[in-house]
Amino acid sequence: MGGSAVVVGAGIGGLAAAIGLRRIGWDVTVVERDGVLADVGAGISLHANGIRALDVLGVGEAVRAAARPQYTGGTRTPDGRWLARMDGAVLERELGTPIVGIPRAVLHRLLRAALPPSCLVIGSEVASVDRSGPGRVRVPVTDGVQDADLVVAADGLNSRLRGQLFPGRPGPAYSGSTVLRAITEHPVSLRTDFELTWGKGAEFGHIAFTDGRAEWHAVLNSPPGIRHPDALAALRRRFGDWHDPIPALLDATRPDAVLHHDIHELATPLPAFVEGRVVLLGDAAHAMTPNLGQGACQALEDAATLAAALATEPTVDSALARYDAERRPRSQSVARAARRAGRMGQQLTHPLAVALRNAALRLAPSRATVQAILRHADWTPPSLERTGPTRDAGTRP
Repeated sequence: MGGSAVVVGAGIGGLAAAIGLRRIGWDVTVVERDGVLADVGAGISLHANGIRALDVLGVGEAVRAAARPQYTGGTRTPDGRWLARMDGAVLERELGTPIVGIPRAVLHRLLRAALPPSCLVIGSEVASVDRSGPGRVRVPVTDGVQDADLVVAADGLNSRLRGQLFPGRPGPAYSGSTVLRAITEHPVSLRTDFELTWGKGAEFGHIAFTDGRAEWHAVLNSPPGIRHPDALAALRRRFGDWHDPIPALLDATRPDAVLHHDIHELATPLPAFVEGRVVLLGDAAHAMTPNLGQGACQALEDAATLAAALATEPTVDSALARYDAERRPRSQSVARAARRAGRMGQQLTHPLAVALRNAALRLAPSRATVQAILRHADWTPPSLERTGPTRDAGTRP
């Protein structure tokens, strides 16, 4: 059994969805509005749930081989004192894999490599879909119209298709924080695989990669839209007296490599991830703040769950109902938790609140750090194996 699908957006979620759909026999076209796939971006941490989703999609081993496990690290204060340590070996025993760090560009290339080049259409925009016909969806693209049994809207935070499906819902909201990030130009001497440092209204973190380079990010409380003529100079002024290796990470970075984005989220949850034969996935469905490192992992869960539902349910409609029932409560719960983590972490500014938070972290048993990660990373992926008879994708009950 197979059908035809158009995936709108060639980000992590869209590519993963396309891989999953092809694995269960669907004909897939991925439409990306950018005319050049520049493989931009900094770094990403993948927790066990993301790795497990990649395993279901058949690309887990390739990603593991390109990623660096995060066995050492934790959270510190600007003067270098430890608030909490992370033990990646314990996580590996609990979950079968540690957290791993990988450049976003490498992850994108690995996902694209799992797809035939012919299924990727770049430089073509999908601003709306026609759902007037029964069962199938008409997708206007730049060079014509495609008919499909399913449209996967993976078109990101500012999803146009989400706006069409839910025109009365609030769009993305500014979180109150902005992030600057980059990958170092050359290897940097690091004693840990991963770190976060929390100050008053500010956070600095790094992720080490297999080649010795590192991704770093700086998150600041800020009004939206503030930009600096020399971002590195501004960061050196803000973080220059913070502990090593923060100054070294900034010194190892080219000024033109710094990316700066305000952080937005879907603060008002959607009432559904499915409307007819159009399904929302990734940031288009549940854009969240990065405070738990779960944004990409939740998109990967979406992709694996969608493929499994379509593989095992008797009809497309029942599969999409199952996808919505499984993914909406979990992803929206993770989004709420990420928002709370930001408010109790990087966004705190009052000296008393910061002191109380730091004391609580220092006094917490080491198991508490592991449990906090397990709460969201311990996810059991669905199977893509069919368990009973299925109907053709275009068949309606």
